[in-house]
Amino acid sequence: MDDPNVLERMRADWNDRAGEDANYFVAFGRREQEEEEFFATAAPVLKLLEWELKRFPGRHAALEIGCGPGRLMRPLARHFQEIHGVDVSDRMIQLARERLRNTSNAFPHHSSGSDLKPFPGEKFDYVYSYAVFQHIPSADVVFQYLREARRVLKTDGILRCQINGLPATARQYDTWSGVRISPEQITAFAREHDFQLLALEMIHTQYMWITFRKRPAGWVRSLAGRRIEPTAAIRSLSNALTGEAVAPVNGPLAALSLWMKNLPEECDLNHLTVTVDGLSARPEYIGVPGNDGVQQVNVRLPEGLRTGIVPVEAAWLDQPLCPPAWVRIIPPGPPVARLMGVTDGVNLLLERRTESGCMKVTMMEVPKAADFRATVDGLAVREIDSFCVDPILLRYEFNFLLPHGIAKGPHQLRLGVGRHDFPPLSIEVV
Repeated sequence: MDDPNVLERMRADWNDRAGEDANYFVAFGRREQEEEEFFATAAPVLKLLEWELKRFPGRHAALEIGCGPGRLMRPLARHFQEIHGVDVSDRMIQLARERLRNTSNAFPHHSSGSDLKPFPGEKFDYVYSYAVFQHIPSADVVFQYLREARRVLKTDGILRCQINGLPATARQYDTWSGVRISPEQITAFAREHDFQLLALEMIHTQYMWITFRKRPAGWVRSLAGRRIEPTAAIRSLSNALTGEAVAPVNGPLAALSLWMKNLPEECDLNHLTVTVDGLSARPEYIGVPGNDGVQQVNVRLPEGLRTGIVPVEAAWLDQPLCPPAWVRIIPPGPPVARLMGVTDGVNLLLERRTESGCMKVTMMEVPKAADFRATVDGLAVREIDSFCVDPILLRYEFNFLLPHGIAKGPHQLRLGVGRHDFPPLSIEVV
């Protein structure tokens, strides 16, 4: 491990955060949330985790890495006979035991911060983690956890986790702004440890999601030289984000869903090749077969693609899977900034209100962050700070301070990006 004191720093810092305001530092919604409000903030994350339950029939045991005070364990417990959680902070575990006291099949455990030693191998059907690895300052610790997850998973079990995929920086990482892990590191790890890579989404963002299926030792090696029969078929093609039968040549909507029949059960993103007009697309998701046997395969379109009706081809292990299909590629429309939300800059549960004097505005398809502007009652806001949440979807967060002298009560917020002005919004200073 590159820093022998990293685990102790993780434990001490998260104990301090648990003592100060555990709900805030776990969900980052607002200070001093009530318990039920805090648990309600888990709903969007639960959708991303429960969706993967379709991948395996066994529902005996699940494990959460970095369970905190049990926000995700409590609702997910209904899917399993038993659910366990580990956390480096003993204060968090104490809170989890209190809040899960009426959930008889949920068991929180204090851990070292880098391993899963309390559990035997091949115990769990499902291992998951959210907003945990993004705070770990050491890549050694992150990958140690992933190796341990493989050990405790049953063969064919699923690992679903979120990792910080932002571009690496030269500065020292801490226990809040953790280490960055690249997509290439994830694909290499999957090959090295016989994981079937089923999802690698939202790359180059703080919330990169991965889904692994544990395969037997030597599985990747066994694929070498395997011959396959091209019995699959692309039943249809659609835009992965809109569902339309066309896709723009570039931009945020430049993605396809291939709806495929008879895809090999062992097919994964590491060995799947999709070309569009002969150019390599980037596979990012292989779905679960539906009742009709059709699976969704999502890809990002390659750069340099032409417009028109173009062929789409799929191969696995460098062998064609099926005859080509055809899709219409159209010129992209101009990016049109869309407003996604306006909240307090600290209390994210306060919509169109602020108690801190700071506000957060979230937008999609922002062509140029420097062109953002905002006024309150005609006065320019102060200290605008922008953060690119997703460079592919051009999603940005803008944080700013209210103008000096803004009193409590209702006010009018005006926003603009470049030549586009949004209708005025009513906000309240509380």
